[in-house]
Amino acid sequence: MAESKSVVIAALFANGAIAVLKFIGFLLTGSAAMLSETYHSISDTGNQIFLLIGIRYGKREATRGHPFGYGKAQFFYSFLVSVLLFAIAGWESAKHGYNALMHPHAEQLDPVTLLGVTFAPVYVNYAVLVAAILFETYAFMKAYRAMKGEIERRNWSGFREAFRKTSNVTTLTALTEDAIALSGAGIALLGIYLSRTTGNPMYDAASAFLIGLMLMGFAVALAWENKRLLLGESLPKEEERPLRELLAEWDGVVDVVGFRTVYFGPKRLIVTADVAFDSTLDTGDIDDRISDIEDEMRTTNEHVKKVYIEPEVQETTSKSAS
Repeated sequence: MAESKSVVIAALFANGAIAVLKFIGFLLTGSAAMLSETYHSISDTGNQIFLLIGIRYGKREATRGHPFGYGKAQFFYSFLVSVLLFAIAGWESAKHGYNALMHPHAEQLDPVTLLGVTFAPVYVNYAVLVAAILFETYAFMKAYRAMKGEIERRNWSGFREAFRKTSNVTTLTALTEDAIALSGAGIALLGIYLSRTTGNPMYDAASAFLIGLMLMGFAVALAWENKRLLLGESLPKEEERPLRELLAEWDGVVDVVGFRTVYFGPKRLIVTADVAFDSTLDTGDIDDRISDIEDEMRTTNEHVKKVYIEPEVQETTSKSAS
């Protein structure tokens, strides 16, 4: 949780400063790509704020109304990020770029004088975008290391598998957002440079349109991944199997009648099972075995926080008789 929070805070400060600089660059140059990047950085900043709210809300203690806590708040706020921020920012960016493509025009802007030095306004965009790339690289590497650590701990094949299976949506969102931000800044820089050198404003407009499409694509992908967790996704089969086998092979267990897992927050898993125990065991023996099983499951998978095992001795008896 602390690692995820530090990733988000690093991105928040970087994106907030970059949004202001990009907007200044847009005011000075009127660049369509720069306006798209301004929308992008504003959405990124709002993104981090929502994620921090989710982290803070998700840490609340369990109550009678929410007996398993508020861990799913992070799933919900990550979903809001994708729908309310990235989709809107992506749409506005793409719309602005499309309009610029349909009605291209090259603006003649007055030179800018700063600290006694006079230069073309486009160099403001260059400086801002290069600075944005440096800041975003820092934020990206911080999120990358956090996600890479989880991939190694969970023995996943790579980032593609992590995107489909991780419950740590806060770090996943920050990582993907930083990757999109880096790509967007690079595309904007290229579009502005090409328009400057060729005198054709279509390159600038096209980069704005492409940035908008990237943002909307990310919004859809992130919303889809959060949907699976909001609806109550189970542990992946290959990770659930060791827990089920541990239970089935435990001394005194005759049969595992039912076995279910579900995430109720990032890295917070509930395991429930209906278990047929040996009918010769008394209640005290069964209780001791259940306690030992619960402890071993938590040791086997660090995400397991709650374990509920329902003994079904009568089922065992009927199976033995048959």
